[in-house]
Amino acid sequence: MNRTINPPELVKPVGYSHAVEVTGGRTIYLAGQIAFDEHGTLVGSDDIVKQFDQTLHNLQTAIRGARAELTDIVKLLIFVKNKKDYQAHLKEIGRVYRNYFGKHFPAMSLVEVSDLFEEGALIEIEGVAVAN
Repeated sequence: MNRTINPPELVKPVGYSHAVEVTGGRTIYLAGQIAFDEHGTLVGSDDIVKQFDQTLHNLQTAIRGARAELTDIVKLLIFVKNKKDYQAHLKEIGRVYRNYFGKHFPAMSLVEVSDLFEEGALIEIEGVAVAN
């Protein structure tokens, strides 16, 4: 069972939780995913929203392969090449996020990086899940 923790002494989180307490279950570490389709082609050249969508699709596919669901994720780490581009599309990104996660908000961090391993990738997301 997972329990989100958002102490009133901290700023109210929007779209994430400050902490997630986990009791029991299997721990699943999800490798960083980017916007590759099933053929290895990068989806959404220069479009962070399309890349975010494909990346979450890939995370969903990976976690389902481990007999778990996205709502079992307790921690997400998001790497972006351009924080301002991410912020400029936050409403669209939020809609995509809710399509996959609903109102499930794990602990989350967003980090701007100078580059990602794959040419043309704008975003990479990794996670940790705990499932029964």
